[in-house]
Amino acid sequence: MADIVYGRRAVAEAERGRRAVHRVWRAPETDAAELTRLAGSPDHQGVVAEVDPYPYAGADEFLARPDCLIVALDQIQDPQNLGAVARSAEVAGATGLVLTERRSASVTPAVAKASAGAVEHLPIARVTNLADWLVRAKDEGAWIYGADAGGETNYSDADLTGKVVLVLGSEGAGLRRLVAERCDLLVSIPVRGRVDSLNVSATAAVLLFEAYRQRRAA
Repeated sequence: MADIVYGRRAVAEAERGRRAVHRVWRAPETDAAELTRLAGSPDHQGVVAEVDPYPYAGADEFLARPDCLIVALDQIQDPQNLGAVARSAEVAGATGLVLTERRSASVTPAVAKASAGAVEHLPIARVTNLADWLVRAKDEGAWIYGADAGGETNYSDADLTGKVVLVLGSEGAGLRRLVAERCDLLVSIPVRGRVDSLNVSATAAVLLFEAYRQRRAA
């Protein structure tokens, strides 16, 4: 069964990504009402495409690289946040993104648009049990860093070179207890304003580009 992708950047990246593009509808050849119907959203920016279903990767495959940088999301449900995290991960050169199968957003047309098409290039995997997968990652030599506003270690003091998994929790509850217990270290981002934390997509961007900075320096 085919999927739909909409939005200028999302469709452009799909056309040069891993999925076969079967058909593209564009304004003004196709009217706005029909594009909205096809997209299931008015946010199509005048272009909609029919593509192959999203090709999820295997999470264990990411661990084969000795310098892998993996982002694992613990039950992130907001499509906009998932898309923004995927965009930052792809731009920062992450190996892949791991999602939970339950209580998590999947790669939908809205996520593809929010990622500006990054999901077409970034490998994304789903796991049944994130805590169990983190144990496997540790067995493969990965260091697991969980993002937590109460973490005692400043994110810039953590060694984000080598084989690393960055774990971020859901928008409201943060990391679940068992997931947090699987982390080697909980790291925090210092803040100065009255709001006491960043949202998950901004946190992911900060950690990913700190990892990029450290790896480039190394």
